[in-house]
Amino acid sequence: MNFMSKVELILTLVTLVSIGMNVLMFVYSRNVTAKLLRIADEIGDLRDAATNFATHVREVYELEMFYGDQTLKSLMDHAGAFRDYMDGFDYIYITDEIEQDEQEPNEQNTQTEEV
Repeated sequence: MNFMSKVELILTLVTLVSIGMNVLMFVYSRNVTAKLLRIADEIGDLRDAATNFATHVREVYELEMFYGDQTLKSLMDHAGAFRDYMDGFDYIYITDEIEQDEQEPNEQNTQTEEV
């Protein structure tokens, strides 16, 4: 085996290892991204549920029968505070929505240019 054969063998092995690692990193990155998007969707759903709950409690509190009830007032304040706390997580899924909104006009412009 001459020197060039050894170098070619080493370069081939290094290339195969590099390709294998790149494939594994791609699969891993794709899985992590999918999990993060799922979490962002769940946080959005949780925020919507908290908002709906706070709205419902406010509507019950404003009913003539319950107006002025301190327990409902405390529950309404707590629901509002929880909703405000959930607003802190908006950056997670709003970023995804902004990116989707930015892509839609680009797709519409492409379709318009094709016509």
